[in-house]
Amino acid sequence: MGSKETPLNKWMHGVLKFAGVYNVLAGICMMAFYHEGFKTLGLAKPDFNMPIQLVGVLVAIFGVGYLIVDRDPIDNRNVLLIGLLSKFFGPLLAFFYVANGTLPLMMLVVLFFADIIYWVPFWLIYRTLTRAKQSGPQKTGS
Repeated sequence: MGSKETPLNKWMHGVLKFAGVYNVLAGICMMAFYHEGFKTLGLAKPDFNMPIQLVGVLVAIFGVGYLIVDRDPIDNRNVLLIGLLSKFFGPLLAFFYVANGTLPLMMLVVLFFADIIYWVPFWLIYRTLTRAKQSGPQKTGS
């Protein structure tokens, strides 16, 4: 964080760092070990891998975005909003595929740990950053 002041509490910075590292690692795994992911979920391995690998690239980029938000929260708060929207709408789409039997129930566990657990913390962080932007300079959170 350097000398920049931040309105975020320590736990908020911790969430951003964790989400950033998790997403970078998950994205790399999706790019390099996609077959293992399909095997774990009991799905047939795809013949064409590029779409899965491209999603991995995007997941890793979101991870970098969360780390950028952690370093300069107020100026980069909208990166967090984009991440929050992704973590909300992605699982909704997956729920549809679980409900119609295309994806296994195990996918719900993956969705929980990859996306759903971030809904409330990301919303609280985004709300804090939006309020801080509206009210002007803030002191470092505790």
